[in-house]
Amino acid sequence: MFGHFNPKKFQGNLTLILICTLSTASTLALFADDQVSGEGLLNTQEEQHSYLTFYYENDLFNGEDANYTSGGRLSYITSGQPAVDIAFIQHTLDFLSGGEDSSELMKSIWGLGDRSKVRYSYGFALTQQMFTPENKFSAEPDPGDRPYVGWLGLGFSVHARDHRTLNSVEISLGTVGPHAFAEDTQDYIHDIRDLDKFQGWDSQMPNEPTLNIVFNQKRRWHLLEDASLPMNLEIDGFHETGVSLGNFLTDIHVGGLIRIGWNLPVEFSDARLTQTAHTQRLFSNGEGAGERWSVYAILGARGSAVFHDITIDGPVFRSYDSNIKREPLLGEAYIGFGVRRGNWEFGYVHTYRSKQFKSQGDPQGFGSVAIRKQF
Repeated sequence: MFGHFNPKKFQGNLTLILICTLSTASTLALFADDQVSGEGLLNTQEEQHSYLTFYYENDLFNGEDANYTSGGRLSYITSGQPAVDIAFIQHTLDFLSGGEDSSELMKSIWGLGDRSKVRYSYGFALTQQMFTPENKFSAEPDPGDRPYVGWLGLGFSVHARDHRTLNSVEISLGTVGPHAFAEDTQDYIHDIRDLDKFQGWDSQMPNEPTLNIVFNQKRRWHLLEDASLPMNLEIDGFHETGVSLGNFLTDIHVGGLIRIGWNLPVEFSDARLTQTAHTQRLFSNGEGAGERWSVYAILGARGSAVFHDITIDGPVFRSYDSNIKREPLLGEAYIGFGVRRGNWEFGYVHTYRSKQFKSQGDPQGFGSVAIRKQF
């Protein structure tokens, strides 16, 4: 069946989907204040908002330009009803979310409380990531170095939350290879900054469509909220667990995050470009900071057991040897800050990541920026 795959047709269909999605996002942003709840989903006086967030990551923040070198994500999320309602995808997401429309198995796994009080948000995101070897001047990567890889994906997600838990499920459709346009994006950025261009993109990983589904759960730490801190400081935190399944990435991950500052925003997403990165109301209770300033610091860590990573292991359905061997365990530690005023928020996080493949010279550091607008 894969012998009949037509990359030009796939590219055309993907481009059409992206154009339609971004057009819909612009329309929804203009009329977000007029949204109504989806029937049976959100019977509450909790104020509803939509959030548009731009994420950007680059290892140049750490003085490097190799391995995971850059990533960008534009996400839009809304409460009450899907931002883009594709029936088959939406029914699948609702079925897996742990909410009222889920199977009994998924409800027991997700562990939500009274499902009549569960609140829902729906999102989609356009994401691009790129990976390059350390030697930018060679026409092909050196032996044992990372191959050239670009990935472009479109994600649809549902997020179910109660007073303690936030469950997220995202389905992403994408592609690696030249149809991800990573070379074009990188060359454009390097032209703007007058940087040397990488010369080996002609050897990049070939085109292959990707399909991934990601489950992620965040659970808040109530013990921190009872802590008494000087200068009216507030503190909170949560741990997260999740699994990603698909030919782009298959892994199991766990992590935790602590925030400390003034007027901690209920609407939150740290700046890292994770697969389920969306700015939204974390849990169903609590009030936003309104027009007040929010200033806070964050500290966190994440560990993963990786079973497949297409950027290292290569395509599943195409013949391609990456010439490197993946590390099965991956660790990250990160620190950053955020500033919020009214409907705008800026965040920065610096991440230190362990080696992703065995012949990698050193662990990697990179910076992440997030700019969010609430509607």
